[in-house]
Amino acid sequence: MMPPKTLLLFGLLSSLLYVALNIVCPLYYPGYSWISQTVSELSAIGAPTRPLWFYGVVIYISLVMMFAWGILKASRGNRSLRVVGYLLLINSIISLFWPPMHQRAALAIGEKSLTDTMHIVFTIITVPLMMLIIGFGAASQGKRFRIYSIATLIVLIVAGVFTSLEAPNIDKDLPTPWIGVWERVNIGAYMIWIASLSVVLRKKENEFLIDELISLLKPANLRSKS
Repeated sequence: MMPPKTLLLFGLLSSLLYVALNIVCPLYYPGYSWISQTVSELSAIGAPTRPLWFYGVVIYISLVMMFAWGILKASRGNRSLRVVGYLLLINSIISLFWPPMHQRAALAIGEKSLTDTMHIVFTIITVPLMMLIIGFGAASQGKRFRIYSIATLIVLIVAGVFTSLEAPNIDKDLPTPWIGVWERVNIGAYMIWIASLSVVLRKKENEFLIDELISLLKPANLRSKS
């Protein structure tokens, strides 16, 4: 069984992997624009990058699950942090069953199906979950991390609003000049937050292990007096 410190590293690795997928996958999608197209279009039905994205995301979700398990093991009575661990697990399980959307051209000619509707439903569920994860994560740490978390939430809200303004044009295959940018700002802010939480918790885990080691090295009589 891996120790919490090792499991907590997977938070940082998961964010790095997701960023890598967003860099590599568009290279195999001729004509794809990360500026004007959404991340979901990389996994759309009929998209050339769907298999690559699918297998990459399965690995990503596995890393997040291990990170969540590490959080639960390292929470040690910190209720807010424990909630973060459970919410991450719930979000990961939901992500495993995320329904794909159709490509824009197909949507524009009426090929919309249940998977497209469920894709939107899953998004509506996931966004509040992400915000709850950040909120409880902020409550679990010190003042500086709380301020940073609040700033992240503001970025998510602002970028989310701009994304939603262009989103209706996807179904009509109309221009969405900046939707890719806004969505990636949103996702990037969340990924950086997860990576930051991973680093913060690993640092605290180091401090906990050092304290435990010092306690064990104390002479028995000093430990009994303390």
